[in-house]
Amino acid sequence: MIAPKLLYRSGSQCFRRSRVPSIPCRSVAKTIFRRSYSLQTDDTSIKSLPGLDPSKLSVTKTITPKELVPSEELVFGRTFTDHMLSIEWTASEGWLAPRITPYQNLSLDPATCVFHYAFECFEGMKAYRTADGSIRLFRPNKNMERLNKSAARIALPTVDGKSFTSLIAQLVQLDSRFIPDSRGYSLYLRPTLIGTQRTLGVGPPGSALLYVIASPVGPYYPTGFKAISLEATDYAVRAWPGGVGDKKLGANYAPCIVPQLQAAKRGFHQNLWLFGEDEYVTEVGTMNLFVALRDKETGKPELVTAPLDGTILEGVTRDSVLALARERMVPKGWVVSERYIRMAELAQASQEGRILEVFGAGTAAVVSPIRKISWKGELVDCGLKKDVEAGEVALQMKSWIEGIQYGDEEHEWSVKIETIINHR
Repeated sequence: MIAPKLLYRSGSQCFRRSRVPSIPCRSVAKTIFRRSYSLQTDDTSIKSLPGLDPSKLSVTKTITPKELVPSEELVFGRTFTDHMLSIEWTASEGWLAPRITPYQNLSLDPATCVFHYAFECFEGMKAYRTADGSIRLFRPNKNMERLNKSAARIALPTVDGKSFTSLIAQLVQLDSRFIPDSRGYSLYLRPTLIGTQRTLGVGPPGSALLYVIASPVGPYYPTGFKAISLEATDYAVRAWPGGVGDKKLGANYAPCIVPQLQAAKRGFHQNLWLFGEDEYVTEVGTMNLFVALRDKETGKPELVTAPLDGTILEGVTRDSVLALARERMVPKGWVVSERYIRMAELAQASQEGRILEVFGAGTAAVVSPIRKISWKGELVDCGLKKDVEAGEVALQMKSWIEGIQYGDEEHEWSVKIETIINHR
């Protein structure tokens, strides 16, 4: 069994390898990892408070509209729309009336608890303009589910997902002129929830602020795919059993920057996060990881990603890739697995020529092909030929998902904002 004291002794994101225990078997791992899902406050009293009411929305339009930045000059996260959505919450009154106002600075006391104890979680989602001019959100229900899981884990209030999505849709509708017409462009949406109580005491925040800002963005690879290289990272740990690696908290991201900078100094684009003495492959940078390889015994193609054991973020793109693979690739002979895979297994498959391709999956890029992984002083080849920047599976997934996002294929995952607003 894994000794609990080894898992919880330090609150640091980084551990020496000798202090990270191995995972002896899948059944034990499942038993240990399941603990993280039960760690949340009893929000019975919170649920009895007034919920979010979209009918009380007030809208104050800007009197100084911004000039649109040319599409080709957009840089991720640097340009913002005219307006923002804000909703305050208090422990005595519940959710207050939502407001759409001109984009503006926040005014917070220096003692506000988010600054001191990281009471903050967020989401990343996009709005797309389709060929017929309509605007759609992609699987917003999945973002709402994850936001509430994150909030509950850090003692922040949860929110009715449908009501919140309706308000986001109204913000998108108001600022729709910022969404470029070209394929590959979208409006990135950043819902953020923070604790706002003015106190240095450590406890559940008595007040919170939920807000949404929007940023027009271009394609992640504006000139086409460019496969990246990774450094297998064993000197720092992104997440561990019983922790919060499966939640979208800002506190999960900052500690990963230094390892990323160290990898970059050695010539690699991102970290491949390994876990434990057995070096299980988990995530790549801030994306979920997928490996396509052939089974050593049967030769059948298999698409593998790490299981949701409490250390893996429940990526919306991850879930979409798995669902589409099971629906459209399994009938063609593929096996789709959520299982543990060791870095040694990956390296052996590479040596034996069984790796077909490896890619990351996330909201920003949809898929990000991987060419090589640095591990134990060697470069592990990930299946791409020298003159190829993306494998067949990654290309197919990008085509399928973007086809749904941009309305080429009518699918329940792609929802028009007018439909969302009218059914609130």
